[in-house]
Amino acid sequence: MKRRPTLSTLYSKSFLSTLFLIACSAPPGSASYASGNRISTQQQQVLRGRKLVLDHGCADCHSIGVPTPSDPGFLAGLADTATPFQIGPFKTRPRNLTPDNSTGLGRFSERQIFNALRYGLRPGETPDVEITSITPGQGNFPARPRYLAPPMPWIAFRHMSDEELYAIAAYLKNGLKPVSNRVLDSEGPPDFWASAYAIEKSGRYPAPPFPATAEKGAQ
Repeated sequence: MKRRPTLSTLYSKSFLSTLFLIACSAPPGSASYASGNRISTQQQQVLRGRKLVLDHGCADCHSIGVPTPSDPGFLAGLADTATPFQIGPFKTRPRNLTPDNSTGLGRFSERQIFNALRYGLRPGETPDVEITSITPGQGNFPARPRYLAPPMPWIAFRHMSDEELYAIAAYLKNGLKPVSNRVLDSEGPPDFWASAYAIEKSGRYPAPPFPATAEKGAQ
């Protein structure tokens, strides 16, 4: 004699069927797509970094050709034939941001890239350390810092969260194919732009609490 399924059995089967449909219908970019296609934490971070790089127009200056990931010169730095930025008497050139070990960011750690975005410190002259101060010579902030040239808008990027900046670093290190393109060094003053980035010229980090002098409080 065949047993009739109980109400609890029917509910269990219905619940399992629903979970199966959700897993199968989730988009490929979802972390719950399916166990075989699940996006890892690192992949999610890389994808977040990719979106931030695209949203903030990094490729507009740092690409050889068309500023799109489908172009082989994407984020590979200034081409030899391109015109550098002219900042006063100095010529500055966007660097190769791909993970090439010789000409790009491959030889630098994600923390060095983070320090460049948060503090404006050139990764080639700044050790792989956690910066604990914003004042030169205090904590482990270099006494004679060497800053990125002014065309790089790091003074705006620095207000992004730690997670966002590390996502950008993860994308540059792990989401790009390396491209060999040696960019000539930028020119600059002997103080490596330190006077240009003094607090009275670049503003404090972190930003003052809301509302600051130029802001209106909530109505």
